[in-house]
Amino acid sequence: MFFFFVCGEKTIRSKLPGYEGVVCQCHNCGNMSGRVLKRRPFFTFCFVPIIPFSISGYKDISCHICNYNQPLEQRPDVQAMANGGAGAGPQRGPDPRSQQGHFNPQQQQYQGQGPPPGPQGWGKQGPPPPQGGHHYG
Repeated sequence: MFFFFVCGEKTIRSKLPGYEGVVCQCHNCGNMSGRVLKRRPFFTFCFVPIIPFSISGYKDISCHICNYNQPLEQRPDVQAMANGGAGAGPQRGPDPRSQQGHFNPQQQQYQGQGPPPGPQGWGKQGPPPPQGGHHYG
């Protein structure tokens, strides 16, 4: 009797929570095709995943065009896009809208002077005549 056993490796990929709709630029090929995925490689026996090679998996930006994987920790621009832009990006100061009534010398108020004087657009004269001898219509 002859038994045939197959061993190998399979990577299970899933979307990382908080990054579901994020599409970013691949740093290898330059295309806007990078997706944030969680990868978990498994040892397989007869095509059945048995033993994981990593306990928590890998959080990567994966390009589906060139198959390049880059760790999410190396991309702070993508981390700032988590949860619709409220991710773990750089911290900013307080919101100026929440400080109503407080004087801030860095903010300059618009004085409402209107548009600059002089003709705007084509005015009454219309566009300039076409150059060349082609007349359509």
